Amino acid sequence: MAEIILSAPVRNNLLSLQNTAILSATTQKRLATGLKVNSALDDPTAFFTAASLNNRAGDLNRLLDSAGLAVKTLEAADNALGAITKLVETAQATARQALEASAITDVATATGNLDISAETDLGANVASLDDLDEFTVQVGTATAVTVTIADGDGVTELLADINAISGVTATTTTDGYLNIAADDVATDLILDDLTTDTALAALGITEGTIAGTTSTERSTLATEYDALRSQIDALAGDAGFNGINLLQSDDLNVIFNEDSTSSLTVNGVDFDSAGLSISASTVSFQTDTAINSALTELSSAIDTLRSQASTFGSNLSVVQTRQDFTRSLINTLETGAAGLTLADTNEEGANLLALQTRQQLSSTALSLASQADQNVLRLF
Repeated sequence: MAEIILSAPVRNNLLSLQNTAILSATTQKRLATGLKVNSALDDPTAFFTAASLNNRAGDLNRLLDSAGLAVKTLEAADNALGAITKLVETAQATARQALEASAITDVATATGNLDISAETDLGANVASLDDLDEFTVQVGTATAVTVTIADGDGVTELLADINAISGVTATTTTDGYLNIAADDVATDLILDDLTTDTALAALGITEGTIAGTTSTERSTLATEYDALRSQIDALAGDAGFNGINLLQSDDLNVIFNEDSTSSLTVNGVDFDSAGLSISASTVSFQTDTAINSALTELSSAIDTLRSQASTFGSNLSVVQTRQDFTRSLINTLETGAAGLTLADTNEEGANLLALQTRQQLSSTALSLASQADQNVLRLF
């Protein structure tokens, strides 16, 4: 097809009209999307810089969610520490109440009726008692220990053999009678002549179980104390959040930046009763020594709990501070990206209005140029 020849004025006005249409389309796209840079073709530097800033903001947003979970984990542990401290303080009050309760000082005791204070050879001089006769001594639930009257043993050797048994004290009374007593109250003393021997009977001691005397009030308080100790174990076990229990030796790792070069590790602790070194009550709190030992353990446990609460509080403060910083940084990154790519709607609106006016003027100019070309028709 033959080429269509346009005059210079028409071609210039047509080109201006086309450029105006392109600019109008671009401006309308910016108004529609709100972005002045929609792709790398618009402004490669701004587009890729904004993409990098938005990517980092997205990475930090995901870390911010993780930090939020870490805060809740620390809060759960801190709340549990407070509750455990209250239980320990309650146990402390229970132990003090037991200490104030009346104690029973009578221990299980067996006393013979034969004066052996001057005997240097029991097997030879005591009726019905032969050398190598044996009897057993058992304290509470401990293993029974056999005592043998060896050839030539006198009262000194007999007392030494019995006193070698843990939890038992053997003496002679002012009348010279053998006296065997448990060291602790609330502890039974079990004495037994072996099948064919009669050593105890020969010394005037009746074999069998001699029960220790106990204070009912102290025993009740010891039971309450042990129940509180069990509650400490249960509470420590329930202190977890999102699968991490800082009171059962789980560690918490909090990452603060996208390449994991900044982080905080919160070390877990074992804070059940065993971890706090809180032992179960001994001898049912029948002795002041047992109660004072428990009070010492409780005092130490409270100090440990308060120290750990301070540590967790410091860790929580660090995580929350980093949380606030990360939020601010995300806002900065997103604002920076927006500054590179967002369109100014007021400016773009004004541009569109100006382009519409230019388009109308270009159309008018094109029409006038075409009329100039049509003047040649008047010659015919």
